[in-house]
Amino acid sequence: MSSLQGYLVSVKAVKDTVNRIILGNEAADLDSMASAIAYGYLLSLQDPAIVSLPVMPIPRADFLLRSEAVYVFQEAGIKLENLIFFDEIDFAKCMKTGVDLVLVDHNKLGPSLEKYDSHVTAVLDHHIDEGLYGNAEPRIIRKIGSTASLVGMAFGQAGVTIPENIAILLSGTILLDTVNLDEKAGRVTDADIAIVEILLPLCPLPRDVFFNTIQREKFNIAGLSTADLFRKDYKEYHFDSLRCGIGAALLSIHQWQEIDPDLFSGVAGFAADRRLDLFLSMNTFADPGFKRDLLVYCTTKEMHDALVVYLQKNLLDLVLYGCAGNRGKGEGYIGCYRQGNLGISRKKLQPLLVELYK
Repeated sequence: MSSLQGYLVSVKAVKDTVNRIILGNEAADLDSMASAIAYGYLLSLQDPAIVSLPVMPIPRADFLLRSEAVYVFQEAGIKLENLIFFDEIDFAKCMKTGVDLVLVDHNKLGPSLEKYDSHVTAVLDHHIDEGLYGNAEPRIIRKIGSTASLVGMAFGQAGVTIPENIAILLSGTILLDTVNLDEKAGRVTDADIAIVEILLPLCPLPRDVFFNTIQREKFNIAGLSTADLFRKDYKEYHFDSLRCGIGAALLSIHQWQEIDPDLFSGVAGFAADRRLDLFLSMNTFADPGFKRDLLVYCTTKEMHDALVVYLQKNLLDLVLYGCAGNRGKGEGYIGCYRQGNLGISRKKLQPLLVELYK
């Protein structure tokens, strides 16, 4: 099990007798999946007797929608046939056997898995602390650009040499999450910079070329339908009895309407299929500089209007497009906005919604 590939092959072969599952958040972005793989590998080196299995928290069919992850995994030499996806493991059965859960890139299980809270034994994350799993060890929740930076630090703290493929995996993730360590983007910290300075000399890829390729792949949405764009990056939250979904598409709403003239029906259908009371699509794009759009779907106009007033009070600086309105009988109400405050991402919006709907 000395190599990453050997580790992945060996743990997949014994997945039915797993002791520990390493799991990223349900959006399954590059940070979640790369951190799960790298941290699982580190745990296996520290204690080979415990089967530590990284599970990609999406169906295998959805992985190709994460084009940036496809590219980085290829550069790291990770063969997809050696990975386990969520639809390839009997998760409920594993939990019945007392399997431990290690959370990376989130510190609160999603609504579909929160019944397994008691199984969480460790957390590595860079989101706002939800105050859960107080007995987890380690429990590292730190405001930093990327969870991959925390994983890189964990290798150093354990005194484990970082191999080239892990360095590629982690450095590519950190560069993407911090927009190539750009301080103007407001994501990078000194800790991210410090770990990248260790990782990049271990990589065969020049930093700018590597980042630019990952960034291009992330924004490659050619051939994707509206449903694909939602599936590409989606998280769901439950606020008491209210069900909320937040997607993150990579184009402007106007561009989206040109690709899909029936966009709003697609939004209403997506929300209805998931029984959502509220659905937001947080769109990012270049025009030519970095921009944000926000699509707001609510089951009623009253809910929509109250939410927009609240978001304005919390300084999102929303400017209405000319496309707000009812989407037909029983299909809810949609508003589309240009978001002036570029610093409010999904990671920062979710706590605002918790406060509103608590």
